[in-house]
Amino acid sequence: MDVTTDTFEEDVIERSATVPVVVDFWAEWCGPCKMLTPVLENAVEERGGQVVLAKVDTDANPELSMRYDVRGIPNVKAFRDGQVVDEFVGALSPQAVAAFLDGLTGSRASERLLDELAESGEFPEILGPLAEQDYERALEWLLGDLEDADPERRERIRQIMVSLFGELGPEHPLTTSYRRRLATALY
Repeated sequence: MDVTTDTFEEDVIERSATVPVVVDFWAEWCGPCKMLTPVLENAVEERGGQVVLAKVDTDANPELSMRYDVRGIPNVKAFRDGQVVDEFVGALSPQAVAAFLDGLTGSRASERLLDELAESGEFPEILGPLAEQDYERALEWLLGDLEDADPERRERIRQIMVSLFGELGPEHPLTTSYRRRLATALY
């Protein structure tokens, strides 16, 4: 679907609450964009509705390009829950595009993490918050546990927090705040 500044909020941000939305920022004059488009369209179609493709003409919608820091095209950004969770720039091979989309359509990082922690018995204190998607409570607990942890446990806490940052996306306020706090606590 073609998306404009006027329809972006509904077609991408709101829709990404129920299904990952991949936004292809492109322009008519862009040769690599013309190469990537059929690859993206085929890969999305193969996933049968597990992911949605939206296209933004950067020439017609420069404010969206500025808002999402599009400096080169094609630029593809994946949205989940209103946030950019992954992206790439340039024309990729069909295999690389498939891998990118598979990363969005599989179980979420937080779901995999919850399963892993439940199975291993590690950090039972954060299982409830993770199950409820209360990431702030989980991150706060992990950060509090970091202070008295031995080096091996500190590394495991760091891994878990980085995994949650990946789930939230780089621009999410919790990622920004807790990444800074984690770095301060570790170094």
